[in-house]
Amino acid sequence: MKRAAGMLAVATVASAGALLPNATAAQAAGTIQGCPSGYVCIYPNAGWNNGRPSLKFYTYGAHNLSGQYGVKRFFNNQTGGAIARNCTGYNGTGCGGAQTPGTYGDYNYTPYNSVLLQP
Repeated sequence: MKRAAGMLAVATVASAGALLPNATAAQAAGTIQGCPSGYVCIYPNAGWNNGRPSLKFYTYGAHNLSGQYGVKRFFNNQTGGAIARNCTGYNGTGCGGAQTPGTYGDYNYTPYNSVLLQP
């Protein structure tokens, strides 16, 4: 199910570090570092890769990963309070803490096999 892209919310989360280690607040509105508003993006390393994410997810639900190893940047540019989670199992199982909108973090993706987007 595709979410409405017209709804914008600017979310800065001061306590993101308490939810997930290495999470940093960013502004969630418009395209940021090549990640369109409403998307969750993964970058191929622990940086912004010149605004070129290697993976982009837009729909709610589980998204299985393949061949993702090492440290990558995970940016939640969703709107309306939607969260994103890294999961060790396929199909959105074994998920960790919630990455809130407007935050990013650098994570070792070797143990992760899926990403879960939730309203």
